[in-house]
Amino acid sequence: MAGNIEESEDIDDQLLTCAVCKLRFRDPRILPCLHTFCKECLDIWATKQQPLKCPTCRRNVTLPDQGVDGLRTNIYVNNLLDFAAVKKGAEPGVPCQVCEGKEGGARVWCVQCAVLLCESCTNTHNRFPTMKGHQIVTQEDLKATEFQRKSFCPKHEGQVLIFYCEPCQTLVCAACAVVDHRLDDEHKPVEIGDIAEKKKLGLQELLGKVDDRAKEVRAAVNDAGKEISELLTSTDTTIEQATVCFDHLITLVQDRKTEVINDIESSGQEVTKCLETQKEAIEFELSGLTSASEFGKQALEHGSDAHVIVAEGQARQRVEELLTTPTDLTVRPSQVVFSEGTAVAGLRENMKKAGCVQVTSKADVSKCSVEVNPAVVDVSSFTLLRTLDKNGHLCFVPKDDVTVTLKEPFGHDLPTSLQEKGRGLWEISYMPKLPGNHTLEVKVNGQPVAGRPFYVKVQYSHTPDLTIGKQSRGTGGENFGPVDVAVDTAGNIVVVDGKRERVHVFDPKTGQSLRHGTHLVGERPCGIDIDSNGRFTVASSCEGSQGVRVYSQKGALVERLFSDRFRELRGVAVLQNGRMVVSDKQEKSCFLLQPDKGLIREVGKGQLQDPWFIAADESRDLFYVTDGDANKVFAFDLDGKMTFCFGETGPSEGQFLCPSGITLDPEGNIIVVNFLDGRLQVFKPDGKYLRTVAKVNNFPSGIALTPNGHIAVACYWEHCVELHSYS
Repeated sequence: MAGNIEESEDIDDQLLTCAVCKLRFRDPRILPCLHTFCKECLDIWATKQQPLKCPTCRRNVTLPDQGVDGLRTNIYVNNLLDFAAVKKGAEPGVPCQVCEGKEGGARVWCVQCAVLLCESCTNTHNRFPTMKGHQIVTQEDLKATEFQRKSFCPKHEGQVLIFYCEPCQTLVCAACAVVDHRLDDEHKPVEIGDIAEKKKLGLQELLGKVDDRAKEVRAAVNDAGKEISELLTSTDTTIEQATVCFDHLITLVQDRKTEVINDIESSGQEVTKCLETQKEAIEFELSGLTSASEFGKQALEHGSDAHVIVAEGQARQRVEELLTTPTDLTVRPSQVVFSEGTAVAGLRENMKKAGCVQVTSKADVSKCSVEVNPAVVDVSSFTLLRTLDKNGHLCFVPKDDVTVTLKEPFGHDLPTSLQEKGRGLWEISYMPKLPGNHTLEVKVNGQPVAGRPFYVKVQYSHTPDLTIGKQSRGTGGENFGPVDVAVDTAGNIVVVDGKRERVHVFDPKTGQSLRHGTHLVGERPCGIDIDSNGRFTVASSCEGSQGVRVYSQKGALVERLFSDRFRELRGVAVLQNGRMVVSDKQEKSCFLLQPDKGLIREVGKGQLQDPWFIAADESRDLFYVTDGDANKVFAFDLDGKMTFCFGETGPSEGQFLCPSGITLDPEGNIIVVNFLDGRLQVFKPDGKYLRTVAKVNNFPSGIALTPNGHIAVACYWEHCVELHSYS
């Protein structure tokens, strides 16, 4: 280290200066944060603060049990101080720092006292008993390139630290190695030179890690500076955009103001003109009446009898003329009134929302993703876009910065709609008119999203997006007879196989079997549902063993429920509180069961003709039952009272031909499939028809809605489960 120090011509004085006292270090001690201060300064600082904080970085410092005395000495700073002394001592005419040159020039350096001494002061120094162990370095040794200050043992005066006890992780002298750190199971003193090489390697490894991290930090600092610069630019640009936007709004308001004021003036002038015309007519009549009055008065006052007779005839003719065509004397009070109108009220409210300011990270187009869903002809479909920053976090992007192009198989553009569903989540919706692969191009900030081009597979409504069964692995082919489906807590499709009397679990995206079929106890399983614990609840209809059985996720039979009331069970629905509803074909009713599977009440007796599958909407305290003979869906509250029913027989929209499977979407809309013609229809919660989703294979039974937006349909006679897109 000394050699490296001496290779430099100058030493930065800051390296030798304490940040507290602003003087050269005296007994420099190093804190855990690697900042160095004088021991005396730290003693004073520690009395002022509890807990002690580093004067430079303000980090809390936990002192050793010995306090500041227990902090390690900064050997590197001591060597720098020695080197500075070497330079000073090597200069000609340097006086002794004790006698100030009265006894002679400096000849030696006391390491512990950190002063230059002349020969006379050195002799005096050495006579003091407390200074006998001090390291005295001659001027010749000071000039030696390999000079380093010796480290002395604080416990044994004059003893140099030449060993290192690894278990204790401390430097010790020869006396310590014999007395306190003798070689045994708890102590292992080794020579400093041996351990120093290992520590150098360790330090080099640490420096490598520091350098690697420092590169990352410097890059981050540069990125932060770049972001600040770009942020300032984008802020100015955004201010300009906001200014243009609001200036445009102000112009629109000013233009409308001018129009309204012109309308007010025009209306006022028009009304004034009408009033003036009426006034003139009234004044004209008044003038005629006044003239007739004056004529009559003059005849009475000044005329002869002959004159009065003539004047009376003339006056009567004139007055009757005036009275038979009187002027309208009704002056309609008029004023021009300005009212804000509903548009202004709405504008005032909307102005509070005008201009949305958001601070967000910039989208990294290489991180953005597009999730394409299969689409159906003449059905509204969508693709999901995620805009992400460089760290993979969802981030806001102005709508104008996202462009979408969707082309039909023959190259024609298909209209799309872009809607933000949440921060960084965008829904691209469209309604295809043709089947086949459509090409989707998505750009963010003018750059195409990675993975382009994207292909949207469009099919006719009767074509399923995925078919599980027939040739699917793990289903048994022609022996696969699904009668009902459900979705487990992980979003997988659970199928009850009526032919093989098993329960299968499939991946909803690939259709791959995820679990070997669970063999069911009993025969003729006909309905299935999943409880809140993920257990399978299966209804069986075989004579003599019909009932409800609950299986664990691993397929173990957990519970059984039998009742002499059961005749031919079909559908089952499990409620969140553990209650369940089962339908019975022969009893023509449903049974509401307690969590302990005890019977609460019979539901629908005398109303239901052929109850089949059940779907519960607990948010509305309702459950729905399909009735194949009545061609209706019945709605009952959870107390068993029928609230309404809907449906009529026929092949048209909103009509039923033996409704079988039923399920609900997140909005509470009711999805029903017809057993006879396979129409999959959607109704509002009040039973009003919405649309037809698809036409599935003949004789479908149970259905379920998957989390990824598909309706799974059990097709017993087709030996498969079909998945149809549902938007």
